[in-house]
Amino acid sequence: MRLGPLEIIINKSFKPNKKFYLISGNEPTLIYRVVDIIIKKYQENEKVSITNIDFISKLSVEAGLFEDKKIYLIKSCKELNEETINNHRMSSDVFIFFEENSQKIKKTKNIFIKDKDCYLVDCYELDKNSKSKILNEFLRSSNIKMEEDFYWELVERLDNKYAFLENSLNKISQLDQKDINQSNIRKLLTINDSGKEKVFFSLFKKNKEIVGVYREKITTTSDVNELYYYCKSFCQLIVDCGSEDEYNRKIPIYLFREKDFLINLYKKYDSKKKKMLIKLLSTTENVLRKESGLSLISGLRFILNIKKITIS
Repeated sequence: MRLGPLEIIINKSFKPNKKFYLISGNEPTLIYRVVDIIIKKYQENEKVSITNIDFISKLSVEAGLFEDKKIYLIKSCKELNEETINNHRMSSDVFIFFEENSQKIKKTKNIFIKDKDCYLVDCYELDKNSKSKILNEFLRSSNIKMEEDFYWELVERLDNKYAFLENSLNKISQLDQKDINQSNIRKLLTINDSGKEKVFFSLFKKNKEIVGVYREKITTTSDVNELYYYCKSFCQLIVDCGSEDEYNRKIPIYLFREKDFLINLYKKYDSKKKKMLIKLLSTTENVLRKESGLSLISGLRFILNIKKITIS
């Protein structure tokens, strides 16, 4: 069965009642937020334990002594088919698969759409309508009122990536009602939400300079999470592209000023370094899910490790 991500995020009465979940799409910050909410919903009503595995074939089912059930977080749909689902259908455990879109999982998605014990949640960048729904729920729950013109300006200014949008709303929630006006919000979203990418574009500088930029731009755990997903998008592009020409074509147009930097960065990566980068991303994501975010020191360590891999 299909389920929209907003039905999970903004629907306070949502109750997870399926055994198998596939959270996919092209927006990783939304994917991880949906996974987090599903887990927390189970934790509200039951005693559960969380186990991370790469593939379902790595699953070793063991009876827990104290928890009601296990939730298995599985990073890949590889080896997942109808037979595998049937083999685990009678288990009391929950299986959450999360993987970004690819042709390889198209068949798996069709299985989840048809199966009554499955939910498929596709997570894509937010459009204007989705941002409006999220903002409406935020204003309602925060008891914040604003004029219509200001409201629609805010919808336009909010980022299409969920983590960035959520961070902006968190900053707005810290204001007093009397301070919530166009002037203050413009300053808040323009000044505080800009410049984090400079940390990534400082990779070729000395460590002391990178630390200086990081401390200037990254001051909260929300900033760290934003920076991580920003860096991940570029790291994933390096990993996915098989040639410099392909990489060059896929560099976002709005980054034309940084194009030389990005191309020079890509040139430093061979297959061995790409594998190291994949391992770093995987390790960091495990920390992010376990701790529900990255600490300031974890974020700095992540950036310096990218540099270490790059220049090694």
